[in-house]
Amino acid sequence: MPMITFVESDGARRDVEAENGATLMETAIRNGVRGVVAECGGACTCATCHVYVEEEWFGVTGGPSSMEEDMLDFAFDVKDTSRLSCQIRIRDELDGLVVKVPSRQG
Repeated sequence: MPMITFVESDGARRDVEAENGATLMETAIRNGVRGVVAECGGACTCATCHVYVEEEWFGVTGGPSSMEEDMLDFAFDVKDTSRLSCQIRIRDELDGLVVKVPSRQG
């Protein structure tokens, strides 16, 4: 199982095992990561699962789809490496992934 590190807005690091095929958002919710709200449950119709992918991992996760980009317009403090965690599927290549949770959600 891939290991994912969530860095919460206060700097606390949460290293969690993620299940292949699950989304990053589902992984955050299952593990009680603070700051990932996920109001729409993963349907890509809100921006409350916004995270910042560490730059060195952005090429591995890939960029957002056009639908995801539209939703990121509603996110707080969007950066070049912003993604909606509901749109990132866990796979072995993401072992070691580090994402930061913003101080608030959109």
